[in-house]
Parts: sequence; structure tokens; C-alpha cells
Amino acid sequence: MIELSINTDLARKILTGFIKSEITRAGFKRAVIGLSGGIDSALSCVLAAEALGSENVLAVRMPYKTSSLESLEHAQMVIEQFQVRSETIEITEMVDALIARDSEMSNMRKGNIMARARMIVLYDQSEVFKGLVVGTGNKTELLLGYSTLWGDSASALNPIGDLYKAQVRQLSRALGIPPAIVDKAPSADLWVGQTDENELGFTYEEVDRLLYLLVDRRYSPEECVEAGFERAFVEKVVARIRRNQFKRMLPPIAKISNRTIGYDFLYLRDWGT
Repeated sequence: MIELSINTDLARKILTGFIKSEITRAGFKRAVIGLSGGIDSALSCVLAAEALGSENVLAVRMPYKTSSLESLEHAQMVIEQFQVRSETIEITEMVDALIARDSEMSNMRKGNIMARARMIVLYDQSEVFKGLVVGTGNKTELLLGYSTLWGDSASALNPIGDLYKAQVRQLSRALGIPPAIVDKAPSADLWVGQTDENELGFTYEEVDRLLYLLVDRRYSPEECVEAGFERAFVEKVVARIRRNQFKRMLPPIAKISNRTIGYDFLYLRDWGT
């Protein structure tokens, strides 16, 4: 049996401590979060509010014209229940100006533009609110590369990036996030009817179990097949992990000097503080 359960009390303590220490050591006291109405951003928001105080968290709703009303309502539920500050900034006008250049633009391109427009808004609000942008990507998404580079993958720190989707749900329930958010089908809400699992071609439940063996238990692909997973599924997931490694790294720098950033010039994040 593959066990993904976590000690929610311990996880809560570690993650709130992480948020507080990472933000304060950088000289800040506040956090800015893109609140989509989904479970991941809700969890990051609630953890930040607990770590910093709800008055020090700005939740930003950034709807596009096709965004579902349910997403806006669910984000508002989090704002009201946990008493964080909020702003609603529509991205339709800025996004449509670029989309209008190509009448045959794919949904993928449109979705990437939306994700990057939202990050522009968040970093602008980061300057206004004087807070760092807190990430909302979970471990499953990061490993699969299911994110937009310099879009939803961008942040100053990410408290939930080591939690699989199943663990995000478990911790969210423990923190009192509304069931309507925890239990709904995950969706980036980038176009009408879009869901994560339909786009990926498999469920989070099954891929979480496989990723746990591949990453945390260091199983080889062949050992995962022996454990009961279909070979085609294992190969598909392994290919995604490898193909998207570049999304999990800073851009490599060509080395021509004695001390190159990222190779020889290496310091911890809190160097000098």
C-alpha cells in the first residue's frame, strides 16, 4: 500500500514557520497571493495568514472574461473566512490585446498569456503592498511541469511545493478550508470546461501514487511496473518529469570565468542577512 498521509499538525507548523522566516529574513512582513478559487492557492493563502497575520496578506483575484463565477465566489469565501485583504483586478483587457494579434491562437497559448498576465499583476501589487509573492504550485504539478514558466510557476517562495495533491487536500481539510473548494475538480480555469485531469490524461490520485514511488522512494520505472502500474503510464509520467526539468531550474549560464553564478559562486538564499 502506498501511504501519502501526513501529520497535518507538524506540516502546519513547518510551513507557517517557513513562510514567516523566508519573508522576514528578506526584510519583508507581508505576502501577496493570487487567489484563484482553487485548493492550492487557498491553502497557501491560509498558511500565510496564519504565519504573518491576516492583515499582512493580500489575496488578489484576477478574472478573465471566461473565468467561472464559481471561482470568484470560492476565492471570496476564503477572503471572508480568513479575513485577509483583497483586490480584484480583471485581466481581460490586457490579455485580449495580445490574443487579438492571432485569430488562430490555440487555447494553450491563450492560457499561457493569462498566467503570465496574472503574474505581472501580482508583482505589481507586490510593490504596492510591499510584500513578497507566495507560490501556489504543489509537488505533483511541479514534477509534471504542469505550470506556465514565468506565469503561475513564478514566486518568491513556495510553501506547498513539497506536498502532493492528495496531501494538499488533507492539509486543507485540517485548516478548515471550505469543502466546496477542497472537493471540486481541479481546474486552472483558463478556458470554459477546462480541468487539470482531462488535460493531463490521468487523475491526480493515480499519478500521486506513482510519483511518490519514483521520487520519494527512488523506485526505478521497472520497479513501478512490478508494483502494479501500467508500463505505458509509467513511461508517460517519467517522460514528463524529464522533459520539464528546465522549469524547475534557474536558466543555466555559460561558464567562461573562474567563478560563475550557479556553479562556483554559490551562497544560501539568506546570505548577508
